[in-house]
Amino acid sequence: MQFFDLQTKFFLPVWRRVTVVAVCLCWALFEFVSGAPFWGVVFGSMGVYALWQLFLADWPDDTPDT
Repeated sequence: MQFFDLQTKFFLPVWRRVTVVAVCLCWALFEFVSGAPFWGVVFGSMGVYALWQLFLADWPDDTPDT
């Protein structure tokens, strides 16, 4: 098990993956606009990492096991 293992069954629905990535990237934008570039980089990095893990890495099929 990795420290930041995002490929769990919780993230099988696509809407959860999209929400996590969107919240991180929107919060990064908010931090940059409000003048806090350090936190903007932190949340932007989290959003890019989540995007990579949840959409670009080898993700299992969207159908849950029954």
